[in-house]
Amino acid sequence: MSIEVQHISKHFGSFTALQDVSLRVDTGELVALLGPSGSGKTTLLRIISGLEAPDAGSGQILLHEEDVSKQHVGRRRVGFVFQHYALFRHMTVFKNVAFGMRVRPRRERPSRKEIREKVDQLLKLVQLDWLAHRYPAQLSGGQRQRVALARALAIEPKVLLLDEPFGALDAKTRQELRRWLRRLHRELHVTSVLVTHDQEEALEVADRVVIMNAGRIEQTGTPEEVFHKPASEFVMNFLGHVNIFHGRVEGDKAILGPLEIQYAGQYQASTRPARGLVRPYDLDLELRSNGKPGFRATVRHINSAGPRVKVELTAASGEPVHVELPHDRFQALKLVPGAEVFVVPRDINVFIDEG
Repeated sequence: MSIEVQHISKHFGSFTALQDVSLRVDTGELVALLGPSGSGKTTLLRIISGLEAPDAGSGQILLHEEDVSKQHVGRRRVGFVFQHYALFRHMTVFKNVAFGMRVRPRRERPSRKEIREKVDQLLKLVQLDWLAHRYPAQLSGGQRQRVALARALAIEPKVLLLDEPFGALDAKTRQELRRWLRRLHRELHVTSVLVTHDQEEALEVADRVVIMNAGRIEQTGTPEEVFHKPASEFVMNFLGHVNIFHGRVEGDKAILGPLEIQYAGQYQASTRPARGLVRPYDLDLELRSNGKPGFRATVRHINSAGPRVKVELTAASGEPVHVELPHDRFQALKLVPGAEVFVVPRDINVFIDEG
């Protein structure tokens, strides 16, 4: 069951939540909508579900090539999982999952036996069959979220929409549920759209990532594409920590703060303002210049707790610089606060002002 959004816009008064957004999610695909607060990702999800209407005349919502733009939310067969579970406190886990089937019109309602078998099947699928007769207050946050997912799947949705489903959980539980959701999706192949502001979550779970900013789509691609080949400065800056060096491109050189590198871009005949973005782990440290492009800096602070050593430095020009090193490299350098080193970039992305 594919999803297609064609030229959708949405305004709330003078605020533009979505501006001419188009997107296709193929059958069986899990797509993550990723972006900061206010970027339009939840509004887009609600418009797909039918909980929100787009601006009049702005475009269409297609489910499996059928225009459902004017269909009521109840007719779209969409499963929706919210951040805060939205479980019925007075109902057991079993009754929560069965609810969507029991409230169907009589002619569409399964028999009691069919409902019981379906609920048992779903609770086994989400590994909670042993909690069928407990109430939501007796469950952990991760267990409640799995119940909410089972309830969404009970109505056999054409598509599954998840709005920050793990946002209210602690970091360890979120990590466990991300892996669990990925495995579940491989089993079910339900076309799914996940809204998140957590970069790690989107990159780990999704088949494709849609990065949104100010009501527009900045880039769409596989997790590898958006991370390693960012289409814009915003995308690279949003997907993890970066060092930003301000400067300019002159001819075939990029002069970026303390750094000067060869630049084979499309503006070799002119001078333009530019910025160089480089991730902390794409910077190396040397005790002396090795002839490669780099700059002198002073070590200010070292944090060796974690999988990589984080080194804070100040360039001779006064700019702060953050470097992440493998532990063996750090030990070989024998760094201490106050040490003078050379910072050498292995990879740097140059973004030029188009004005």
